[in-house]
Amino acid sequence: MATLGIDGTGQRLLRRLNPGPGGWQVGLATVATVGVALGLSALLIAVTGGSPTASTKALYQGSMATPAAWSTSLLYVAPLLLVAVGACVSARSGFFNIGQEGQVLIGALAGAWVGLRLAVPGPLLLVLVLLASVVGAGVWAGLSALMYRFRGVNVVVSTMLMTFLAQQLISFAVNTPWLLQESRLGRGTLSPQSNPVPENARLASLGEYPNLQINGGLVLAVVVAVVLALVMARTRWGFRLKMVGLNPAAARHAGVRVGALGGIALAISGALAGLAGALLLTSPVGTNRLQPGMSLNIGWDGLLVALVARNNPLLAIPVAVLFGVLRAGGSFLAATGVPSFLVDVVKALLVLAFVAPPVVIGMLRRRRLADQPATPTTPTTPTAAVASPEPGDPSVPATPTASVPNPRGTAPEPADPGDAGTAGTKDAMEGRLA
Repeated sequence: MATLGIDGTGQRLLRRLNPGPGGWQVGLATVATVGVALGLSALLIAVTGGSPTASTKALYQGSMATPAAWSTSLLYVAPLLLVAVGACVSARSGFFNIGQEGQVLIGALAGAWVGLRLAVPGPLLLVLVLLASVVGAGVWAGLSALMYRFRGVNVVVSTMLMTFLAQQLISFAVNTPWLLQESRLGRGTLSPQSNPVPENARLASLGEYPNLQINGGLVLAVVVAVVLALVMARTRWGFRLKMVGLNPAAARHAGVRVGALGGIALAISGALAGLAGALLLTSPVGTNRLQPGMSLNIGWDGLLVALVARNNPLLAIPVAVLFGVLRAGGSFLAATGVPSFLVDVVKALLVLAFVAPPVVIGMLRRRRLADQPATPTTPTTPTAAVASPEPGDPSVPATPTASVPNPRGTAPEPADPGDAGTAGTKDAMEGRLA
């Protein structure tokens, strides 16, 4: 039976993404690699027959040109940020959770079940939908911790494989009439989706179209990111979480329950991904229906946000805005004749540009230290301390002096005539020792 301790993959990733000393080198290298990534993106667009200038303009118009475009970008930022913050928590503990895509779907499934089955008036229904999504996805992620605890299944493998199981569960739920498939209207054909959640189970927005609209999900996501950042940086629990991620053996020796703490961190990661699924269900970013493809790769992109942010919840906020802008503006690329999937290529290049510098610089630093020759040290010969009594004091015997070899081979210094007064005392002492 395996003991739930630390996931080796997450621990190695945590060490490699830590810039350590020489952070200015990492910063300069990151700026250079981002420039290279943008240049490669422009080259790919030109090779596919598009115009880099027109594509950039289309991205800007679809994501930032108008208040309505900003509203669309911010709608994507909220679920991306929640997934990223959850990934930061699990990675900080040494567990690398890559099953956020499935956990988003499970959260949406649990929220849709509560929203469509419970007849609760007022905003209480929205609260119950959000709580059901958090609990459902948290339990789903906790199953991976249990599999690691009792069967030794690697967390990376189990969370990834459970994503495919979650997709099959969603497909079964929306294709089963007695479960969550939409109600038949007359003789119409049933679609693989659920009924829309009630109005009182949807998040409200501040502002009206075409002005800037800020959905309540964005406010919730930012608050969660700030609170968890403070908890991980300023509390005893956050210190223990970091200790477990960096050195589980030392944490266990210090009295930290490594297994329980790692399992809780993994469950929190899944719960936040489930909350992101609830936002996809209750916010205007989707159709407010449970559908098989409703996750929109939010789980995968949120994981990339965490990687670019280097597991920093506060840094994940601007990175999530960047990814939200790319996602919102990607739909406008079709008007320029550029395939929209090139946005995914651009995101992949940006992820490599942000993640590669600390890893490469760390490898070069370790290689340079390994190539440095060891500095030889010259051993020193210890000498015994000699207590020299005052001449003419017969009550204090002289301490014998240890014989010290002369490494230079020079002649010994002549005896001082003033030492003759202590010769008798020395001879008497040697006689007693003999």
